[in-house]
Amino acid sequence: MTEMLYRDAIPADAPAIRALFAASFTATFGHLYAPADLAAFLDPMTIQAWQAEIADPAYAFHLAEADGTLVGFIKLGPASFAVERRGPAIELRQFYVDAAYHGRGIAPAMMDWALATARDRGATEMFLSVYVDNARARRFYQRYGFERIGRYTFMVGDHADEDDIMRRTL
Repeated sequence: MTEMLYRDAIPADAPAIRALFAASFTATFGHLYAPADLAAFLDPMTIQAWQAEIADPAYAFHLAEADGTLVGFIKLGPASFAVERRGPAIELRQFYVDAAYHGRGIAPAMMDWALATARDRGATEMFLSVYVDNARARRFYQRYGFERIGRYTFMVGDHADEDDIMRRTL
């Protein structure tokens, strides 16, 4: 079994993050969208945009690598949902693991990092959104104590998806 390396991202990681994000999103959800909508969603996520977020202290990225290849990443950022907050909050903005590496313990390791990082940053709750039909992700988040608190319209181009907003007290 390949040994995993976990580390924080640096701006030079942006091309690999962009590639993994586009490939994972398209493999998981691409069939839901017209090509123009998918392109309108992915195209603004340039290498420069990823680099800017990696360099921004309001965000935190953590990577999983196997033999020097990026196989997963998780991104935390400022809470953005229009929901009632009970205290300082953070949002799990993106979380992707290459499908070939599912079931190898990467997701739990990354989630443990995210929860610890959120606490270290003073957050008392974490929010995320998950596509309503993504049962695998929903089960994973529920195992970590996230509860559904509302709905969110997630736009992919001109296509509106229905996501659940989930919250976990830290």
